[in-house]
Amino acid sequence: MNRKPVIIDCDPGIDDAMALLAAFRAPELDIRAITPVAGNVPLHYTAPNTLKILALGGREEIPVYPGADRPLTGQVREASEVHGADGLMGWPMPEPRAVLREEKAWDAIYREARALEGRLEIVATGPLTNLAIALAKYPDLPQYVKKLTVMGGGACFGNATPAAEFNIYADPEAAEMVFRAGIPIALCGLDVCHRAHLTEAEVAQLESFGTVQAAFCAALSRQELSWAVPYGTPGAPMHDPCAMLCAIDPTLFHSVHCWVGVERAGTYTRGKTVTDAFSDAKRTPNTDLVLDVDRPRFVRRLLDLLSEYGR
Repeated sequence: MNRKPVIIDCDPGIDDAMALLAAFRAPELDIRAITPVAGNVPLHYTAPNTLKILALGGREEIPVYPGADRPLTGQVREASEVHGADGLMGWPMPEPRAVLREEKAWDAIYREARALEGRLEIVATGPLTNLAIALAKYPDLPQYVKKLTVMGGGACFGNATPAAEFNIYADPEAAEMVFRAGIPIALCGLDVCHRAHLTEAEVAQLESFGTVQAAFCAALSRQELSWAVPYGTPGAPMHDPCAMLCAIDPTLFHSVHCWVGVERAGTYTRGKTVTDAFSDAKRTPNTDLVLDVDRPRFVRRLLDLLSEYGR
């Protein structure tokens, strides 16, 4: 199998943690680096959380390059009310042996992209600040990135505000830079992430694997289940695992090729991803907007990946 070389840009975060643990067992991926950013919780949690998740997943050889501790402009946003003060709900994690690398995230992204001569893919499951800084510092970066899969936005609704999804809302200026850069993007927003959910029975099946990794992921999923009613979903939305599996196997998903931009100035709509998927489509498409998922296949693949820890 020709594995995809990827960098995972994330802000762990409970759903980032589950996405990472799934990615560690995906034979399709050659994970070249992880680049944490401030988002769900501050960088002084997301960076060490990444090291702890690597230890839990047995992948401490993957280098971790710390990124931005604040958005490009404006107020710092976080979501500790969902993820807990430390980002991982206080779950007891192994003490990592690996340490953070000194090189910054944006420099590592560019170095890897150049070295791979256009084969690098990036999976971004947090605010897009690291990528925006990389684009500002290295204007030729887009020619070296094959694809960017993003968990963010929503064509129809938000979760940080009625209009905006959290990852985009946390740094709208960065997101707009990324969407304007010319990199091929697959956008997994709330529209598809809420369809890619786990039911209580499926969470129980995950827990039955009997490993510490499965117990951890089941606990994270039950936290998401507690938000099912306000989200209006029949289960726990798999936000970041949805984007990760889209990068692993795009055939699980259905998308529309369209234009996407980011609202940065609206009083009520700052951070909203504005899509031209349903109008007369006069703008040049820049994104594959992922709108639907084959949920049975998605669930089966996610659980299969997480079951690998018991084998």
